[in-house]
Amino acid sequence: MEGQGESGVSARGAKTYAFACAIIASIISILMGYDTGVMSGAMLFMKEDLNIQDEQVEVLAGIMNICALVGSLTAGRLSDWIGRRYTIVVASIIFFVGAVLMGLGLNYGMLFSGRCIAGVGVGYALMVAPVYSAEISSPSSRGFLTSLPEICISAGILLGYVSNYFLRHLPLKYGWRLMLGVAAVPSVMLAVGILAMPESPRWLVMQGRLRDAREVLLRVSNTKEEAELRLREIKAAAGVDESCTDDVVEPVATHRGRASGRSCCSGPPPAVRRILIAALGIHFFEHATGIEAVVLYTPRIFKKAGISSRSKLLFVTMGMGVTKTAFILVATFLLDKVGRRPLLLTSVAGMILSLSSLGIGLTMADHSQQTLPWALGLCIASLLLFVAFFSVGLAPVTWVYSSEIFPLRLRAQGASMGVAVNRLMNGTVSMTFISLYKAITIGGAFFLFAGIAVLAWIFFFFCCPETKGVSLERIEEVFSKGCDGSSVAEDEGVAMANVASPNGHVKSSES
Repeated sequence: MEGQGESGVSARGAKTYAFACAIIASIISILMGYDTGVMSGAMLFMKEDLNIQDEQVEVLAGIMNICALVGSLTAGRLSDWIGRRYTIVVASIIFFVGAVLMGLGLNYGMLFSGRCIAGVGVGYALMVAPVYSAEISSPSSRGFLTSLPEICISAGILLGYVSNYFLRHLPLKYGWRLMLGVAAVPSVMLAVGILAMPESPRWLVMQGRLRDAREVLLRVSNTKEEAELRLREIKAAAGVDESCTDDVVEPVATHRGRASGRSCCSGPPPAVRRILIAALGIHFFEHATGIEAVVLYTPRIFKKAGISSRSKLLFVTMGMGVTKTAFILVATFLLDKVGRRPLLLTSVAGMILSLSSLGIGLTMADHSQQTLPWALGLCIASLLLFVAFFSVGLAPVTWVYSSEIFPLRLRAQGASMGVAVNRLMNGTVSMTFISLYKAITIGGAFFLFAGIAVLAWIFFFFCCPETKGVSLERIEEVFSKGCDGSSVAEDEGVAMANVASPNGHVKSSES
């Protein structure tokens, strides 16, 4: 049978199994996205019910992301200690507690506490889901599988908008509480379902569990030969003798763990330094360009543009969620065909244009005494274009890129640092946007985001080489050589062709 290896698992079956594992791991991201999306509409109701001020609304909107710093900075160590799978279980439990407190929401303090606790879960989720997906997948499908968490975030945001729209007619004191509290249900289901997943083979090798790692790779690889090749590369990256055939060896994580923390932050080699700059930079610019302002404050933006009806505001916001999810789906099929870098540069270029036109439309609407239909149309079109361009490139590439470029010994901690920067910028934009647009006008705020997007394009052009088709164990070569990864990817293609040859012999993939 075509694509059949000695293990008896077909290529299609292996891809399906890896896809299923990545989907289950990414469900945690749906919860995170839902909590973000539902807050945009729930804020309209809780402000009226709890009689809170704009400043308190800003704090509620952003505090979850600030508290995510705690989760993200501890998630790397925890996932290296207990594994990627059980870290997702911990994140689910934390989400459950936060959702229950927000659903009760008896007062501002309880609501604030729920957002803080859920924020820690967000930090865990954003770090572990992309890392697990990257480590379980093969180079040919890594872009698609690692972008699944971002798809799930967008799907969660859309579900939050839908919840806002359809629960808006409930009594005031019940509606917004149900919007926030319903996330507790899937948290429990995920904590149970995650136990059916295998552990990351790369984490298993770090723990010295070579037999378990081999069994997982046999289930997610196209052939037995490909699984063996991947296992050898992982062992080499982890510091285990490639020729070792023992089922269990001394865990490498115990004697490399302390060094890994220092390598990331204190005197790292040039290649790792470039990797760190690229990862932190892409996370910084993902939110510095204003996406959180759009996701959280869409109703306010459209209200400034001239839409006054609450139902219309929520309906148009839901349309933005549909756009975001649709273009994320498009991006997943392009990441492994077009590559990370072309999508990233095209995406940011489109964001610059759409942010500039949004700034023009909002400025004209803000200075007019009556609704300007053309300005309103420009604002809606620009906002949808901004979300589309963001979702087709910068959104998925950020998580795919930052979860794949770090060496194995630094991957969990490096991803944690990236998520920490991501949440810091997310929280900063969330907690300052209302104050910002009051200080420099709402049009001025989006002109500022457009200027930052220009800097982002320049940074990505010079600091982010292509990684499409390169195995995780060889990506460090791309940064050490300063190339775009094409030559390394060609070597990977030759190696994979060799292991898939009809004679069944494994040929060397390295010189």
